[in-house]
Amino acid sequence: MQNHRQVYEGLDSLGDSASKIWNVARWTADRVWDATGEVPDEGVLKSYMKNQSCWKDLNAQSSQKVIEELSDAFQSWFDLRHKLDEANPPGYRKHGDTRPKSTVTFKEDGFKHDPDNNRVRLSKGSNLKEHFSDFLLCEYQTRPEVDLSEVNSVQNVRAVWNGDEWELHFVCKVNVETNDSAGNGVAGVDLGIKNIATVAFPDEYVLYPGNSLKQDKHYFKRAEYDTEGENGPSEKSMGARRKLTERETHFYHTLTDTIITECVERGVGTLAVSWPEDVRESDWGKTGNKKLHTWAFDRIYQYLEYKGEIRGVEVLKENEWNTSKTCSKCGDDTKSNRKHRGLYVCSSCGLVGNADCNGAENMRQKITPSPRGEDRSNGCVAQPSVHLFDSDSGVFAPREQVVS
Repeated sequence: MQNHRQVYEGLDSLGDSASKIWNVARWTADRVWDATGEVPDEGVLKSYMKNQSCWKDLNAQSSQKVIEELSDAFQSWFDLRHKLDEANPPGYRKHGDTRPKSTVTFKEDGFKHDPDNNRVRLSKGSNLKEHFSDFLLCEYQTRPEVDLSEVNSVQNVRAVWNGDEWELHFVCKVNVETNDSAGNGVAGVDLGIKNIATVAFPDEYVLYPGNSLKQDKHYFKRAEYDTEGENGPSEKSMGARRKLTERETHFYHTLTDTIITECVERGVGTLAVSWPEDVRESDWGKTGNKKLHTWAFDRIYQYLEYKGEIRGVEVLKENEWNTSKTCSKCGDDTKSNRKHRGLYVCSSCGLVGNADCNGAENMRQKITPSPRGEDRSNGCVAQPSVHLFDSDSGVFAPREQVVS
């Protein structure tokens, strides 16, 4: 934001109003919940809130977006409470006597974009206008590689408080040219919790551990708890949550970019991704359920799919049933073959290897015509390459390069 000093007070008032709309709607949902045993749906809440004075603090579409976010939060809680005893419904946006600055989303009729001059006009609600044509005119500067004048259209604009100042986030629609198939090769991906992804390329196995994710969660969760206020999350606590979310998003984008790039460079045109059917409905105990809930396998698949489409790699979703216990060399599916600490030892053919590599190879064989991994050696399964995420450079690199 280039003119933050000129517009921050106006954005503060919009962010405060968004929190107020959330709180009033949350209070209303609580009253209905107590009376009927059910949480009112999005449509009911919108109809009720339109008669509340705070509704007109924002553009109508911006106010509606707040209710949609609250409805999504309730839905996430519904999905989670069956798995975790400590799952809590969405709370109020309030720190003592003050409200935090909520994100404000401006949809089609809530903004006017001038890409030639790097300006965007944001609408106020009628309650906050001093006169009919009152609005906020924000001047921005994009990153060097981003040119908003080249996009087809901006779908919406979000004003986001990052803990220190306001930022503008643009959601854009762009045309991308897709490549022809990257090649005839086939690779398989086994998604996991410790090794976030294990890829069986035609000539090599590569492990992508989630060490940095675990470290970030430990650090930022501790920062969040240490700054928790008596009346709910403090500004610093909310900042820690946002920072963790940003770092996780960057990690998953970098991971999937790396995998698709490796596919293109290795001539892989088809990527089979393991898909754990009904895993969310399984009961793995309190600790196991918590890990499963945070497992972002669906997010990774979505990123791989659209990035692959752009670069000519077909990404297929394949059921991973039995791939972890089946030998990729001879097909023996004895459950005890899967040993502790990721070790796989086949009781029939004697294959010894990394269990995640064995699973990734089974995914690859769902697509490739090669019979039972005869085009690769046992040593390849046993000694895969390990690529770690380097937090300093923000990229994946072989273990030896990151350590040094």
